[in-house]
Amino acid sequence: MTPSHDPRAGWRVGADIGGTFTDVIALGPAGEVVPMKIPSTPPDYGAGVVSATIGVLSMAEAEPESVIAMLHGTTVATNAILSMTGVRTAVVTTRGFRDVLELGRLRRPVLYDLAWTKPEPLARRRHRYELDQRITADGRLAPPAADDEIRALAARLRADGIEAVAVCLINSYLRPEEERRVAEVLRAELPEVYVTASVDVSPQAQEFERTSTATVNAYVGPAVHGYLTQLEAGLQAARIQAPLLVMQSSGGLLDAASVAHRPVQIIESGPAAGVTAVQKLAQLIGLSSVVAFDMGGTTAKASLIEHGEPFVSADYEVGGGMNVARGLTSGAGYPVRAPSIDIAEVGSGGGSIISVDAAGALHVGPASAGASPGPACYGFGGELPTLTDANVTLGYLSPEAIAGGRVPIHPDRAVTALAPIAERLGTDIAAAARGTYQVAVSNMTTAVKAVTSERGRDPREATMVAFGGAGPLYAAELARELGISTVVVPVHPGLFSSLGLLVADTERNELAPYRPEFADVTVLAAEFARLDATVRAQLATGAVVDRLLDMRYRGQRFELRIRVPDGDFTEELLAEVRELFHAEHKRTYGRAGTDDLVELVNLRVRGRVPTPVWIDEVLRMPVAAGRAPTTRACRFAETVSTPVLSRFDLGADPVAGPMIIEDMDATTLVPPGALVHRDRFHNIVITWSAA
Repeated sequence: MTPSHDPRAGWRVGADIGGTFTDVIALGPAGEVVPMKIPSTPPDYGAGVVSATIGVLSMAEAEPESVIAMLHGTTVATNAILSMTGVRTAVVTTRGFRDVLELGRLRRPVLYDLAWTKPEPLARRRHRYELDQRITADGRLAPPAADDEIRALAARLRADGIEAVAVCLINSYLRPEEERRVAEVLRAELPEVYVTASVDVSPQAQEFERTSTATVNAYVGPAVHGYLTQLEAGLQAARIQAPLLVMQSSGGLLDAASVAHRPVQIIESGPAAGVTAVQKLAQLIGLSSVVAFDMGGTTAKASLIEHGEPFVSADYEVGGGMNVARGLTSGAGYPVRAPSIDIAEVGSGGGSIISVDAAGALHVGPASAGASPGPACYGFGGELPTLTDANVTLGYLSPEAIAGGRVPIHPDRAVTALAPIAERLGTDIAAAARGTYQVAVSNMTTAVKAVTSERGRDPREATMVAFGGAGPLYAAELARELGISTVVVPVHPGLFSSLGLLVADTERNELAPYRPEFADVTVLAAEFARLDATVRAQLATGAVVDRLLDMRYRGQRFELRIRVPDGDFTEELLAEVRELFHAEHKRTYGRAGTDDLVELVNLRVRGRVPTPVWIDEVLRMPVAAGRAPTTRACRFAETVSTPVLSRFDLGADPVAGPMIIEDMDATTLVPPGALVHRDRFHNIVITWSAA
């Protein structure tokens, strides 16, 4: 393909923050690709973004003013929830509905743990306030909230030191103007307080999910707003004037001002960028079914892409230790209703801490050493054993340095950290480290099965694309465990989420809940037209707009999202959509119903402005000269002298492992029994035989 962006336009920079590293890739006007990986800088993560951006521009000998797009994936929203460091948040609701957050749903993530308790609501009961108002089930006000009562409530909120407010009135999705009026009065009375109206973040039925979403939005709102404001100021101080766009959980970019208004949209920001990169890669090389496997410093994540599109979930949960897709294991966190790529996540990353329980069982994570103090082998002050320490001890990672030499490695400290684990297990250190590796692989199968087997998809029919700083170390063994025959490790694997930012589209979403009057197909078509016009008004010319319907059978609790084919919305088109729903339901759950059981739940419109960058532009790499061959002792079932080489030492003809392939940003492990070669896009391709 030829570059589709103006070669004179300037530099585009993608910056992604991880728990351990901050990754930046810059794409120049002549197709130059400059990567950089540096340790993250908690608590001021934005400082690392600015520093790394200045660094790549300096390496490229480019001026800061030449940056035309600053694209960002951030963990600030999810970190605020996982660490419970959001602001003091209040909920304002209809009298009688103060305890919606407490009541929730009858869901338990574990069936047999009698000691398990639900997480505390983000807004404590003493910070949940009631108004004498009511919106009936048919949308009538009976009565409206009085302005004097709202102002009096504002005085109470000020006296109680409230920093953020979520306004969640009963049935407000049927009469959104009433809730917005309450929110506007509170904003006028409390200009220093972050105020969210639930209909502006999730205008849907089901009070618990809508209230939870709005509360999460309010809880993280000040942190996200402050972070983005500080980051923009830091970029401007560095003479980078380009607009800041942030990756949404749905896989599309959005301007920073809109994100600050609805930060609940970016909770899965970083992981979504990686899946977007895999989506574009799959389209480029013609893969139909792909498991995207991303393993970084804190977690391992999996997502499924079919026919060029990732699954996008309507709701998920955050908190409770990690973010999870909602389903049979839900109930541990806080429900969020916002479009999000369906990503399953487990707490196994390079920085995950290794432990042995009282019964002598080996565990990996979910606690992580993160960027500070980091794994023991980094020499930053960490003393607890981590997966990275185990990988150094096994010989899989360089005993000298990683991240292009920016992070020195101290193997002796890794051995010291692992010694107590080996002692508890009654084995030698190498065997303990190998056991840790195998436990981590077992943990990760759970994430892959959640997006394949549990969706009615056979993982053996997919190709795995592995990325992240640690993903290529585990992908081949994970694939063998799942029966997946082929693993692809793309270029820049450790910075692949940053690469995804460069090739992501700008995206806007609008939603309307289904109402009885939509039974008339002409009224339904008019509502779609209204949502379409709203989305197009928010995007630049050339937007591609999709219509979607959330559908279910009568009596069901969860919906499937079906894309509406192009064309005028008529009874015939609606009948076609029902057939698509029946087929998808049968594929996912093994059965299908009849038309009379089908219910429409939500109308959605998604608008996208395609990126001017093709992924093959970012995948270009100058072929590096081969280096002198070396070997390293690596522990598998037994210790084996293993060749260590670079990506460009591989050719098009498959060769047998074991083998270690080192990039600047990641290390790929080819176990004994696997074959490996390099394709025309410089991907490392690992294959297992059918046996």
